[in-house]
Amino acid sequence: MAEFDLAVIGAGSAGLSVTYAAARLGRKVVLIERDRMGGDCLNVGCVPSKALLSAAHAARSARGAARYGVRVAEPEIDWAGVRAHVRRAIDTIAPVDSAERYSGLGATVLRAEARFVEPGTLMAEGRRLTARRIVVAAGSRAAVPPIPGLAALPFLTNDTLFDLAERPDHLLILGGGAIGLEMAQAHAALGCRVTVVEQGRIAAQEDAELADGLRDVLQAEGVALLENTRVTAAEPGPVLVLEDGRRIAGSHLLVATGRRANLEDLGLDAAGIRATAQGIATDRGLCSLTQRHVFAAGDIADPDGIGPRRLTHVAGYHAGIIIRRALFRLPARLDYAALPRVTYTDPELAQVGLTEAEAAGTGRPHRVLRFPMAENDRAIAEGRTEGLVKLVVTPGGKLLGAGILAPHAGEMIGLWTQAIGRGVPLSAVAGMILPYPTRAEAGKRVAGAFYSERLFGPWSRRLAGLLGALP
Repeated sequence: MAEFDLAVIGAGSAGLSVTYAAARLGRKVVLIERDRMGGDCLNVGCVPSKALLSAAHAARSARGAARYGVRVAEPEIDWAGVRAHVRRAIDTIAPVDSAERYSGLGATVLRAEARFVEPGTLMAEGRRLTARRIVVAAGSRAAVPPIPGLAALPFLTNDTLFDLAERPDHLLILGGGAIGLEMAQAHAALGCRVTVVEQGRIAAQEDAELADGLRDVLQAEGVALLENTRVTAAEPGPVLVLEDGRRIAGSHLLVATGRRANLEDLGLDAAGIRATAQGIATDRGLCSLTQRHVFAAGDIADPDGIGPRRLTHVAGYHAGIIIRRALFRLPARLDYAALPRVTYTDPELAQVGLTEAEAAGTGRPHRVLRFPMAENDRAIAEGRTEGLVKLVVTPGGKLLGAGILAPHAGEMIGLWTQAIGRGVPLSAVAGMILPYPTRAEAGKRVAGAFYSERLFGPWSRRLAGLLGALP
């Protein structure tokens, strides 16, 4: 008989969630983590990056206070203080993800590297562990592009960026995705020169119109954006050599060009577990295609026909599916139709469902509705009118996608995630009663715009005239 009901490799978001559920249900579970409890999100990802962004936001607010009639001096950036704030955020959350907490729940926690030695059997801490079911949630790491000379440089990734003892003078960033743009804005606000080099356009996954608005903001704040620019070599300095011959020199280099699944040290071949370059190949229930007792979750999962989605909330979503399937034997399958994503710049860029370009690519008839934040009373009152709410809908009013560029767009996108996921009709959103004044009203207004043509069209005018003539 197997020693454990469940073995979990990786103590990030997905692994911790599955372990918590199994332990609380009285299952015999072992959690194996070779590095830090909490995974990338707690230690080198979501938490430290958002803490750094909050410090940057404070500096930006101070610089912009004069427009509200509040006079303050140029903020002085205490880099050691900023780092302490980031560390406090991590330390405050860490006990929730700690080995002690999960041991207290009844799980066996091993701080070691786990490796398959045969199907259903792992080696960790020099001992063989057998489990009826195994969840691989080993995560991912920063992908390093094959640029000549880059590997020889002391470049930064999200693993090392938050350990900098001194503020960068000129931060070069390879990659204009969410991580690159967030860190670009944060470091610019904290007094660094910043240059972003992107081989395509920035925020390439996001709606182009919303990305245009974000580009304007970043450039106004002093971030240099080099788009559609290919780097042909990297040299000590660091110096990036561009395809057109230009040489861009900086004090530090951050590589933010995507993620790569941590597959190499797991011994997957010994267990007969099929993997792709993107991760462990699974069905849409996150079960291995070749070993049905093995599940994959989070950044390391490559669901069949869908591909990985390397976001922390996706890891939590994966955990829920595996809990239902592995612990309760219930059917559960991935559905990313209502999967939101947010770039946490200021303003934030949030998206769920199809973008305008993606909707056009389907060939299905659709309409695009827009409401600029410049017409939202709360935005006007706060002097933050940049951005817009944008909806993609069918001619009949079914919501296909929503995008928002606005302060706190990540908080606003939840409504549209629910609307797409639960099939809430656009009329229900248009008919909501929302508190005034809020930015959320922009969403209600754009939904209402779909019906305004009918409401105020010729037929409605005639009907109103006839009804008005009645005694």
